[in-house]
Order: sequence, then structure tokens, then C-alpha cells
Amino acid sequence: MRKHFCFIFAGAAIAAALSIAGCRSGSQGSGAAAAETPSATVARVVRGSIVHDLNLAGQFQPFQVIDVHAKVSGYIRRINVDIGDRVKQGQVLAVLEVPELNAQFKGTVAEVERSKDEITRAQHEVARAQSEHAALHSDYTRLKQASAAQPGLIAEQELDDAQSKDMASESRVDAAKSALAAARQQSEGAKADNERVGALADYSKVTAPLDGVIVWRYADTGALIQAGTSSETQSLPLVKLSQSNLLRLRLPVPEDAVEFVHEGATVTVNVGAVHRAFEGKVVRFTRDLNPATRTMETEIDVPNKNLSLTPGMYANTKIELERHDKVLTIPVEAVLRNGNQTSVLVVDANHRVVPRRILTGLQGTNLVEVKSGLAEGDEVITGGQANYEAGETVIPNVRATSESDVSGEQSGGTK
Repeated sequence: MRKHFCFIFAGAAIAAALSIAGCRSGSQGSGAAAAETPSATVARVVRGSIVHDLNLAGQFQPFQVIDVHAKVSGYIRRINVDIGDRVKQGQVLAVLEVPELNAQFKGTVAEVERSKDEITRAQHEVARAQSEHAALHSDYTRLKQASAAQPGLIAEQELDDAQSKDMASESRVDAAKSALAAARQQSEGAKADNERVGALADYSKVTAPLDGVIVWRYADTGALIQAGTSSETQSLPLVKLSQSNLLRLRLPVPEDAVEFVHEGATVTVNVGAVHRAFEGKVVRFTRDLNPATRTMETEIDVPNKNLSLTPGMYANTKIELERHDKVLTIPVEAVLRNGNQTSVLVVDANHRVVPRRILTGLQGTNLVEVKSGLAEGDEVITGGQANYEAGETVIPNVRATSESDVSGEQSGGTK
């Protein structure tokens, strides 16, 4: 009985050992199968935005710069401004001493008064001629009526003399009226000459044509200034005036970016010298390339009422050339290029690798736009594509990607 029990125990032990061995064998087979399926890093196709920026170094320029000249020749009696002074439009910058012009102006004033007296005299002459004519005309009319009533009462010679005097007086009235018209015309000429000389006298006060800053002064008190109205002489200006309350920020846009520049384009401006940053808009550009630099001058108007920005300062700018929003995007490293063909490796719902041709659009630093060939949510392999074959089963390892990307093209800058 005891020997039979031992056999039973030995059989159970052998069965248990075989069972354990079988379990170990199955476990090792399963692990080997898992080890043979490769993993792949993938990214999902998502909608995002890609922006293409251009970084440029720009320089501030005054909106206007002019040399202020005198309109008449003379000596500077007084100059009221110096470099750095802010002036308003119409403000007197300098006063000239022009003695001969003052004398000429007084002469025109006297001529105006004389012409007024001449008009008065001519008016009195017209009145006298009209009175004389009225009296003579009445005498002739009475004689004519008496002769008609009693023929032969008035001698014909007397009638002819009365008629002649009547007609002569009428001519004197016309002559007096003509003299009055001539006096009035002469008076108008005297007034015009007076206004002309008066305007020249006013020009002895040199005024600012616009609001601005005096950036240079060319003459001092006592200096002789020639009139700046003649192109035959090179006259010396009094001052140089700069309109600095509004500046032009000029940017040299390279040839390959010209097609993207348009009025109203947003420009981010950073002025390191004054630690100021702001946004502006493109307001004008030359539409012409400089053959030496292959760049196109582009301008932004910058208000500068407090004069915190100085003409000549440099600024770092960023122009937004292109922006594509809500487009399908994938990482740049997922794209395979072979000549003009562009493709990606897609991991389908069964975790199989499927090559697919795509059409790309705007490319940023990290993302590229996909115009066709993929749908939102598709998974594409983002690295080591040469290690995978079409139809191969992989274990996808999804990586997170950004939904926006900004690429910046550098074209000069300042620290």
C-alpha cells in the first residue's frame, strides 16, 4: 500500500513539472513575437497656422527735410533759433534788414495816396463838366424852342453857336469821365504795386513752413543773405528744418520677398536704443529694385510727437510676409522628397505602414502645410523612414506636435 502511494506521488510531481515547463515555453514565445514588431514615432495630422516672417534692419528718416531760404536779399538783423529748437509753422525764424525795400514800400504808399487824390480831382472835373453841359444844353433848348415858336426871332448863327457849345460841353463830360476811369485804373495799379512791395517787405521776416526741429544753422546775425528765388545764384540758406514729429522707417526688402510686400502689411518694430517696441503698417514702397543692392525701399510712418525717436536711429523689424491659418500641418521631418515628388509614410488603422504621396504648401521651421494627400487625424512616421517597409506592421508611438509655427528669414539686423 505504501509503495503504491509513492508511485502516485511521483506521477503527480512529473505532471506538475511538465506543466511548468509548458508555461515557460509559451511565455517565451509570446515575448519573442512582441520583440519582432518594431515601434515607430508618429505624429497626427492637425490643423494649425504657419507664418513666414522677414527680419530686417531699418533706419529712421525725417518725414521732410528742407533748407529754409530768404525770399529777399538782406542782412540778418536778428535770428531767433538755433540747432535743436522745436518750431511751429509760421513762427518767425529770422528778421532781415532791407533798407531799400522799406523806402520802396513808402514810395508805393505815397503813390496810392496820390492816385486817390487824382480820382477825387477827376470826379470833381466830371461834376463841373456835367453842370456846364446842363447849363449850355438848357440855353440851346430854349433858343431852339423860341425860334420854332416865332421864326426869324432868333438868328440862325446864334442857334448854331448855342448848339456848338452844347455839343462841346457834352464832349468835355465824356473826356472828364474817361479821365476818371484812367485815374481809377492808375489807382488799382498803385495798389497792386503797394501789395507787391508790401509782400516783399513781409518776406524780410523768414518764417517756418512747417512744424519741426532746427537741425542746422548756416548763418549768424549780420550775415548777408541772398534771395533764394533765383536759380542762377547759389544762395545760402538760413537753417535746415526737419519734420521729426513724424518719421519714415525705411526697410530694404530683398528681391525674393518683394512679391509678398503690400500696403497695410503688419510690421513689428523694436528700437533697442530707446527700449521701445511697437507695431506699424507698410504705407508705401518704391515698386523698384535698387540694381546695386537688389532691394526695394519700403516705408512705415511712425508718429514721434515726443521726439523720443531720433532720425538716423536703427530698428530691428519683422514683416509678416505670409500667414496660413487653419491648414493641415505635419512635422517637417515626416516629409520625404524625391525630386519633385513629396511623400510620407502613413500608419493606418491596422498599424501597417502605407506610403502616400502628398502636396505641400507653406513651410515653416518645424511644420509644413499639407494641401492634399492626408486627412486630419492621420498618423505619419516622423523619423527613420528608411527602416520601414510598405505593409509592415508597427507599434505607433504618438508624439505631441505644435499647432502653430513661425519661420523667420533674416536679412540684416542690429544688436
